[in-house]
Amino acid sequence: MSGLRDFLKVYWPLVVIAFAGVLLALVLMDPAPPKTIRFAAGSPGGAYHAFAERYQRLLAEEGVEVVLVETQGSIDNLRLLGDSEADVGLVQGGLSTARDEEMLRSIGGLFPEPFWVFVRTDLPAETLGDLRTVRMAVGGDGSGTRMLAIELESDYGGKWNSTSRLPLSGNAAADALLAGEVDAAAFSASIEASYVDRLLNSSEVRLLRFDRAPALARRHEALSDILLLRGVVDIGRDVPAADIPLVAPVAQLVVRKDLHPAIEALLIDAATAIHSQGTLLAPAGQYPDPDLIDLPISDQARRYYQNGPSFLRRYFSFDVANFLERAWVLAIPLLTLLFPLVRVAPPIYRWRVRRKIYVWYEDLRTLEERGRSTDDDAERDKVLEDLETLQAEIGAVEVPLSYTDDLYRLRSHVEFVKQLVCNRNPAKVAG
Repeated sequence: MSGLRDFLKVYWPLVVIAFAGVLLALVLMDPAPPKTIRFAAGSPGGAYHAFAERYQRLLAEEGVEVVLVETQGSIDNLRLLGDSEADVGLVQGGLSTARDEEMLRSIGGLFPEPFWVFVRTDLPAETLGDLRTVRMAVGGDGSGTRMLAIELESDYGGKWNSTSRLPLSGNAAADALLAGEVDAAAFSASIEASYVDRLLNSSEVRLLRFDRAPALARRHEALSDILLLRGVVDIGRDVPAADIPLVAPVAQLVVRKDLHPAIEALLIDAATAIHSQGTLLAPAGQYPDPDLIDLPISDQARRYYQNGPSFLRRYFSFDVANFLERAWVLAIPLLTLLFPLVRVAPPIYRWRVRRKIYVWYEDLRTLEERGRSTDDDAERDKVLEDLETLQAEIGAVEVPLSYTDDLYRLRSHVEFVKQLVCNRNPAKVAG
């Protein structure tokens, strides 16, 4: 117990400063990340919505609730993000505007979204340009598919009928195509989309080739040319029966510029877990890709791609790592202040303890001078009485054990002065 008391005597100012520093850190450090975010997820049944559900599950494991917001597609997702009605969303590459670049940031490219054009097997069409007059579903007004279809139509030139831009998308478009209600259907979607898989395995429709895919990719910065390899969908049934060249934008994960960096870190971890595995269109490790984007990359994502997860995120849970990452800015100056204080505390403590002892020497010297300078026995007796009182008061002084030699030295000096005074009064000595 005395050891604790001695410790507090030395370091109580440091304890107070450290406690005040912790309180200051809690008040001034960056706000904690939100526990709920809104994810612009596309329409149910689509690839975007399926991926959004996977993000929802992964972030829920870290204590963050993801609310899925159903949308019409990439254009709708960008609008919701820009209007602060969503915090994160999947967006097709090549659709962003100057306003989007001001307000939004990209986490990285996640997966290619080939521009699939399926036609009825009995339709004599070899290129997209052959579909100017047919009934073709190209998605609703809020979809990236429709915008990309219109953009590619201009490359093939000619006049396109309004029937070539029917507002069907996803499963509804696939159902209409298989039922013969439309002659063709276009989708900008992942190969994992359920309707794409249905159409690739159907004998009622065939996939249109883009033999000039490299040229289209050169003309459009947001497009890349990819190859759907023969048999990659079904080896046994040889689907597709030949290599099929395609063009594809890359879907990217987009966040609001003001989204909390800790949530961005969670999204990057989730994106790596979800999209780094190989697919039928990309080898393992190719995605997420910080280069296949058309929005500025977020600072958090840039650091992640350069250095990997932060040191704290490697060894601590999300909540603990986030707290430490927010507190370190104030912890460094606090530690900088405490180091010199720790060094000067012991000398200050020694001075304070010894001062409790040495302060009595002034009284002792005064009494000695009084005793030496007087020839009056009564005055000398008064000095001896005061020395007795001084000795009693010194006996009540408490100091750590390491300083008791100084205390006993003081008491011996008091006794020495008493002898000096007594020697000037032999009668007192004899008595």
